[in-house]
Amino acid sequence: MNLRHFFLFSFAAAALAGAGCKRSAPVTAAAGGPPPVPVQVAVAQQLDVPRVVPSVGTVQALRLVAVKSQVDGMIAEIHFKEGDEVKAGDLLVTLDRRPFENSLRIARADLVNARAEASKAANDLERYQRLDQQDAISKEQFAQLTTKGETTRALVQAKEAAVANAELLLGYTQIRAPIAGRTGQRALHEGALVKANDAAQSIVTINQLAPIAAAFAVPERALNEIRAALARGDATVAVTDRATGVSRTDGKLSFVDNAVDPTTGTITLKADFANADHALWPGQFVQVETRLGLDRGAIVVPSAAVQTGQSGAQVFVVKTDRSIDVRPVKVLRTAGDQTLLADGVRAGETVVTDGHLRITPGVKVEAKNLAAIAAEAAKPKAKGEPK
Repeated sequence: MNLRHFFLFSFAAAALAGAGCKRSAPVTAAAGGPPPVPVQVAVAQQLDVPRVVPSVGTVQALRLVAVKSQVDGMIAEIHFKEGDEVKAGDLLVTLDRRPFENSLRIARADLVNARAEASKAANDLERYQRLDQQDAISKEQFAQLTTKGETTRALVQAKEAAVANAELLLGYTQIRAPIAGRTGQRALHEGALVKANDAAQSIVTINQLAPIAAAFAVPERALNEIRAALARGDATVAVTDRATGVSRTDGKLSFVDNAVDPTTGTITLKADFANADHALWPGQFVQVETRLGLDRGAIVVPSAAVQTGQSGAQVFVVKTDRSIDVRPVKVLRTAGDQTLLADGVRAGETVVTDGHLRITPGVKVEAKNLAAIAAEAAKPKAKGEPK
């Protein structure tokens, strides 16, 4: 073999070797397959989920009384402090009693005088009645005596009523708590003049704190379900104060308004709470949950797992070999960030909650925290670190 033949043979062998290397590369990639797609997953659970209607409400006192005087007078003494807890019948304010005591004495004196006149008229009528039977007096004179006896008896009744009224007005000088509750600010003090049933001014306001109510509005679409729950006796209400986190779950639905507000499409409800510890306060804004029973044994997945496909709602299920199965599902309802499914997914199956855009049926996936990956990628790289 000469030198020319040797170079031609070497070139051909090199070319064949290069061609062989290029054909084998795709085979190796196909054998390994594409890398798994990172996704975030959750496990479907079978739970008893309460049916809840959320809303916002305000706490209201079941009873609120603005205490006023029933007579004109001057405040002599105040027997409570602002913010006191009082019971029904507790003495709050005493008015100057002297004018009313004098009026009572006058009424009692008038009653004594009327009774004396009535007694005299009765004696006269009894005496002249015997003379009338003997025709010793005229009929006209006897009729006058009879009339006088009746009028004096009526006068006694009127004076007795005047005494009772004077005693009642004297009793009004002691202003007592009409209900049990907590007193507010004092609007008047000792020496102040008060008017009877003054519309512009009250002495103090009393709020009943236990039990207490929460008033709230719900959409009219929930009305039928609420009425059904009331009929079954399982309608309960829970409230939470967003500022303090105080929560009460013992509310009993006590009132459903008799009409839907046409301007807002809502209906007003009220619930009563025992509130023995006074955790709820009148005027407080609270988050309200009206609980209307349970959906027992429901399949629950995060709402982020339910996607909308061409044929409706669907869920990406991760199979045991880490491939994806796209399944159509029937949604019962949502409860917060959870979705209740009627069929399509079984309890214990793994569903994709994030990363849907990069996966297709049959692709392999790997469960990862996508938020952590994104945060890591967003960090600025150190100088000289590979990107």
